[in-house]
Amino acid sequence: MGAAAESRRLRGGLPTPVGPTAGTRNDCTQAESVTGLIRVAGGGPGRPRLRQERVIADKGYSSRTFRAYLRWRGIKATFPERVDQLEGRARRRERPCLFGKAVYRRRNVVERCFHRLKQWRGIATRYDRHPDRYQAAITLASTLIWLDK
Repeated sequence: MGAAAESRRLRGGLPTPVGPTAGTRNDCTQAESVTGLIRVAGGGPGRPRLRQERVIADKGYSSRTFRAYLRWRGIKATFPERVDQLEGRARRRERPCLFGKAVYRRRNVVERCFHRLKQWRGIATRYDRHPDRYQAAITLASTLIWLDK
């Protein structure tokens, strides 16, 4: 696949829907709800698709329930397993999940998107403690990033 087509597929590192959570909650508990919010625009007219082709994430999203959810929806998962999960699979004599390092390298696009959002001081430091105001700041920053493209 060409570089232009690849960048269109990855949305050029532009932000997609996000929602604030409590600081004590881990990411994998919210992964299903965020995955349900994402709409994938097609090349032509009509409604956007509700199902992504692939999810590329870090070890924080590696849970059995999230992997089962992705399998149920027919979405390919590319994220490494945590060490304790690998040990548990070895103990149960299960095969490890497939992991493509070449595909995982494309995750840097996501990290660059986070970097662009964190250029906004209020988002990076989370000065505002009200979730609705913080969500508004993220939405404003995301909109300006989309308009700047």
